[in-house]
Amino acid sequence: MAFDYFKANSPRVSASIKPGERDFHGHLVELQNTGVPQTLTLASFIALCSAALAKPVQSQLAIMGDMSLGGTIVPVRNLAESMQVAFDAGAKRILLPMSSVIDLPSVPGELFAKFQTSFYSDPVDAVFKALGVE
Repeated sequence: MAFDYFKANSPRVSASIKPGERDFHGHLVELQNTGVPQTLTLASFIALCSAALAKPVQSQLAIMGDMSLGGTIVPVRNLAESMQVAFDAGAKRILLPMSSVIDLPSVPGELFAKFQTSFYSDPVDAVFKALGVE
């Protein structure tokens, strides 16, 4: 699903991305033994753009939220718990969908303050922010 979105929307990220001129191979290692992840589309789209542009994702960044095939952003489920997991894993930056702003009151202030927080409105905006492109 992420690759289909990538092929259709890569020109919105950069005219230099040519998905048909390059091979992409992905390998997912699930370290928690919780089964196959159900929501990796946005992270996969960002990874594909990162690889195509040869530009790494910002260090210590946790990307929250997901997207549908059409590019609709899906809010974070259990925002406070997800942020705690990201912090425990060493994240210092967090990228949140605008659709999750309504859930911010559920996050303890001391946890929220531990992150440099950025918000994104659509998948392409998430790519730019994840790669540190203005």
